[in-house]
Amino acid sequence: MRLEILTPEKKIFEGDVIIATFPGADGSFQIMEHHAPLISLLKEGVVVYKSKESSQNVTITGGVVEVVNNKIILLADGVKV
Repeated sequence: MRLEILTPEKKIFEGDVIIATFPGADGSFQIMEHHAPLISLLKEGVVVYKSKESSQNVTITGGVVEVVNNKIILLADGVKV
């Protein structure tokens, strides 16, 4: 599935992943292939995404995520370095 992580300033990541974990407003949740359509608010926390080769993470300050047809778009308010 395809993941895009965007902030108002720039694109942080775009690529294929097998699983992604998000800091939801009501708790952490994971998205895998063929997940049902979803829109969720995110709180500050770590987003972890795994490809077949590696695992990466980014700390966001909040945002919203949309999942449709094996495509995940994360609109982050900002990222912490």
